[in-house]
Amino acid sequence: MTSASAPRSAHASRSFEDLIAEAGSVPVDGWDFSWLDGRATEQRPSWGYQRGMGERLARATAALDIQTGGGEVLAGAPRLPPVMVATESWPPNVARATGLLHPLGAVVVADEDAPPLPFADGAFDLVTSRHPVKAWWEEIARVLAPGGTYYSQQVGPASVFEVVEHFLGPQPEARLARRPQDARAEAEAAGLDVVDLRSESLRTEFFDIGAVVYFLRKVIWMVPGFTVEAHRDRLREMDARIRRDGSFVAHTARFLIEARKPA
Repeated sequence: MTSASAPRSAHASRSFEDLIAEAGSVPVDGWDFSWLDGRATEQRPSWGYQRGMGERLARATAALDIQTGGGEVLAGAPRLPPVMVATESWPPNVARATGLLHPLGAVVVADEDAPPLPFADGAFDLVTSRHPVKAWWEEIARVLAPGGTYYSQQVGPASVFEVVEHFLGPQPEARLARRPQDARAEAEAAGLDVVDLRSESLRTEFFDIGAVVYFLRKVIWMVPGFTVEAHRDRLREMDARIRRDGSFVAHTARFLIEARKPA
């Protein structure tokens, strides 16, 4: 998904059926959103997570990237530490990350996104994670060496809920999840000191209905069980809105958290 503003999608003149058929057939493995270039845009957080992660990786001696996806973010770091390990649970992403990261000297471990992490106490001086499904704070604290750092960009509360609630209706309880202040409390309860916590609301636009279908197929937790067939009526309504207004606007919530284990 591109970060700059984009004009109305050149695909918008295509038929509804053509757009959803195309978006329903393209592969969605990995964490590369380049298929959405020109079809959707998302503002990027001001803190520059990948840059900050790269700076910390360059100073680390042993690092762990949790829920690495297809490894694309980690592979973008200019320099990896002598010991670099990444975990991932989804088999297509494990294969993709292995092919991408092994040539860079990183080991990819297939691991369920649930505790315990398959590593010894104090194994890493840096743990990173971009958009974890859930942060297991006690496990993060356990595998960090004394003085070690956890650096993570996470999805904040009610992120892209304009899309979610279009398909699912109001979600008042879900809107209370993923709050930055809750992450701080959980990190501190696990014995970590939170040294940075920032959050932002970022404009996201979808310029054709195919972009929405692709997004929901890829980010499967947004509308659980999403299929074109089951949601065709709501897709038609959204398609009409995009054709009328030029885009469907939503807002992405992101927060950055950095925590340290006392020396």
